[in-house]
Amino acid sequence: MPRYFITIEYDGGGYVGWQRQNNGPSIQEHLETAASAILGQRQEVLMQGAGRTDAGVHATGQVAHCDLPSGFAEAQLPLALNAHLPSDIRVISARQVPDDAHARFDAIGRSYRYRIFPRKIASALLAGRVWHFPYPLDIEAMAEAAKRLIGKHDFTSFRATHCQASSPVRTLDSLDVHQHGEDIILTVSARSFLHHQVRNITGSLVMVGQGKWTADDISAILEARDRSAAGQTAPPEGLYLTKVSYPEF
Repeated sequence: MPRYFITIEYDGGGYVGWQRQNNGPSIQEHLETAASAILGQRQEVLMQGAGRTDAGVHATGQVAHCDLPSGFAEAQLPLALNAHLPSDIRVISARQVPDDAHARFDAIGRSYRYRIFPRKIASALLAGRVWHFPYPLDIEAMAEAAKRLIGKHDFTSFRATHCQASSPVRTLDSLDVHQHGEDIILTVSARSFLHHQVRNITGSLVMVGQGKWTADDISAILEARDRSAAGQTAPPEGLYLTKVSYPEF
């Protein structure tokens, strides 16, 4: 059967996350239901995602693969799937790939964006899509501290205590902090991430932005290899999976 990579964007606010679960609706469940629907309910379809975003986390560039017994034109498949999806989930593109291509295991890079809205008054239009932080933050200090985390490190201090990854060692290819309008944006790229790694890094850099910690403190936290040494886990609503990169097949 032909295999397709589809690129998906979604507002994760109303979902338990990407992965199908018993405690509520998931992105994966809706996509699999939509894929079965376009086949006339003839069979179940498995959607394998590139990353398991948590409850409340959004995506502008999630990727999944699926096998479909009928040949669909790449331009028509997103339209067919979207006809059976809620408005907060959209397939934005599709492409046919080799039969052994894998959305998760073949990925060579992932990028995330985290949005902080540092204004005393929360935004009526951005609720559920940013971390509203009602105090000013020193962006330059945050950017300087972020440099201490770039490269290959043991990120035990910045992963969830229940993270199931076999190793805490990861390589951050980039980590940037900048202002865009009223938002403070963190952009980070790596081949793969630990559970809650981006949100835990964000929570710690916000401590720097408040003047409570320095770049040297971030280095010491990294070296401590102790989750309790780092800052809070930033809320999920500010996090977006923006891109998954692959080699040319």
